[in-house]
Amino acid sequence: MPDTDALPRVLLDWYDVHARDMPWRVGPVQRKAGIQPDPYRIWMSEIMLQQTTVVTVRDYFQRFVARWPTVRDLAAAQDADVMGEWAGLGYYARARNLLKCARAVVDEHDGVFPADHAALLQLPGIGPYTAAAVSSIAFDLRHTVLDGNVERVMARLYDIHTPLPAAKPELMARADALTPSDRPGDYAQAVMDLGATICSPKSPACGICPWRDPCAARAAGTQGELPKKTPKKPKPVRHGTVYLAQRADGAWLLETRPEKGLLGGMLGWPGSPWVDTSEPLPHGTPPLDTDWRTLAGEVRHTFTHFHLILTVKHATVPQDTAGDFVTPDQFRPSDLPTVMRKAFDLSQS
Repeated sequence: MPDTDALPRVLLDWYDVHARDMPWRVGPVQRKAGIQPDPYRIWMSEIMLQQTTVVTVRDYFQRFVARWPTVRDLAAAQDADVMGEWAGLGYYARARNLLKCARAVVDEHDGVFPADHAALLQLPGIGPYTAAAVSSIAFDLRHTVLDGNVERVMARLYDIHTPLPAAKPELMARADALTPSDRPGDYAQAVMDLGATICSPKSPACGICPWRDPCAARAAGTQGELPKKTPKKPKPVRHGTVYLAQRADGAWLLETRPEKGLLGGMLGWPGSPWVDTSEPLPHGTPPLDTDWRTLAGEVRHTFTHFHLILTVKHATVPQDTAGDFVTPDQFRPSDLPTVMRKAFDLSQS
C-alpha cells in the first residue's frame, strides 16, 4: 500500500523541478520567493479548462486577461464582447456564468474573491471542483482537487478497477488522503501535471514517474487499462436548417440566441429547431420571404450529448431589406460559435 506520508513529499520534489509553465500559474520558484497567485487568473483558467485542453485555453486566456485584466474590468464588460471573445471555446454556459460570477464578486465581495471554500461555492458557475481548485491553488487551503488527470493517477496508483463514474467516491477518498496540509496548492497542480505529462491516458511513462515504485497498477501490469470507464451510449443525431441572408451592402442577418439553452447568448444564424429525426428535414420558418438557395454540402458538428447536421440556405437580398443586419465593419466571423462559423465558411466556399 502506498505511503500516504511520503508520496506528497516525493511528488512536490518532482514538481519543483518539472512544473509546467502556464500563463495563469505562479510556479514553485515564484511561490518560494513570496509571489502569490492571482485568484482572478486562477478562477478564469479553471473555468476555461473545464472540458477543454490546456493547448486550446492558452490563447483564449491571454486574450481575456489582456482585454480585462481584473475582475472589475470583466464585470463591467459588455455581454456581447465577452461572448464574442469566447466564441470557439465551446460550452457557452461557462461564458455566461463567467460574467455572472465576476459581477457577483464585484457586487457582493467588493471585487475580491473570497478566500473561503463555502463562499466560493455560492458564486455563479462555481461548483465543487472549481471551488476546491481556487481554494487550494489561489489561497493554499487544504482542499482536494479531482479532475480527469487526478482520477487516472489515483486509479493506477491504487490499482482501482471500479469503472468511472462509479469509482469517483473512492478516487476522491484516495486523493484526499494524500493531499497535504503543507503546500496543498502546489501539490494539487503537481498531481495534475503528473497525469498530463507522465501518467498519460495512453503509454504512460512509468520509467520516469516519481511514483513508479509504490504504484500498484505498474506492479500488476494493469496501468494501461486504467481507469476503467462505463461504456457510453451512442450519441443521437439531430438535424436542422440555418438561413444566411446577405444584403447588397454585404451586411448579414444575425440573431442573438436565447439566454438559456445551447449557445445561449451567442450570435447565430436564424434557423429551425434541431430535432432527432431527418424525416421530414426540419426547415422551420425562413426569417425573410425571399428566394433561398440550398448550398451544396452540410455542416456537421458534435456537442456533448448529440451530433448535429445542418442544411445551409443562402440568399442575397436588397439593400433596403429590414432586419437585424450586421454591417461588414462590425461583423467578425470569429465572434460566431464554431457550428455557426462552419455554416458561414460553407457559404464562402
